[in-house]
Amino acid sequence: MAACCIYDVRIMDAATVTTPVAVKSPPAAERVYLHVKAGVLDRSYEGGTLLTEGDLAEAVGVSRTPVREALLRLEAEGLLKLYPKKGALVLPVSAQEIADVVETRLLVEQHAVAKLVGALPERLVARLEELLAEQRRHAAAGDLAAFAVADRCFHAEIVRAAGNRILAQLYDQLRDRQLRMGVATMHAEPSRVAKNIEEHTEILDALRHGGARQAEGAVRRHLSRVNTLARGES
Repeated sequence: MAACCIYDVRIMDAATVTTPVAVKSPPAAERVYLHVKAGVLDRSYEGGTLLTEGDLAEAVGVSRTPVREALLRLEAEGLLKLYPKKGALVLPVSAQEIADVVETRLLVEQHAVAKLVGALPERLVARLEELLAEQRRHAAAGDLAAFAVADRCFHAEIVRAAGNRILAQLYDQLRDRQLRMGVATMHAEPSRVAKNIEEHTEILDALRHGGARQAEGAVRRHLSRVNTLARGES
């Protein structure tokens, strides 16, 4: 997977693994931050879970001071709500957040596919096919968190290839919310995994063989279904 798309914070905890070359361990607050963020994004810590400083300090093997620092950082990112002397509440994904993310994605992604139709780089086609294969592997293994990462990368590659750096940066700012929503959606509706692969294939086919209107329609249908399921609607 291209470095620009990798975002699975679980692998960051491996930074302290002993290797023949000495590797400096991340600061304590960074280790707590990565641990909690990974848990929130892959739903190890569900929305509504109350995390305590003591439990987190014990889990990561640090004192409470770096735990407080990490929790403040995560609160600023909108993933937690701190309650003095009680702990930190993992915020559930709200209906408004879903609507805002999907609306922003729709604007950016429809623009991107319309721009790429008729000028699709072969390297992008190869990359999207690679990500589709990766999604199938993760689906077969039942790894929804890894599937969500590959899912997001599929869309991010298209946006980035359109060449507008400002839009690509805006899209990347949605990264955490997209991953969290994606995992939540697939847990709520397991059949969505296969449907996502089917819809991604439709988007790629439209990019390769269709027109701008067909590609925009494929993106719109895909995101409308994501929006509906993420909201818990039938």
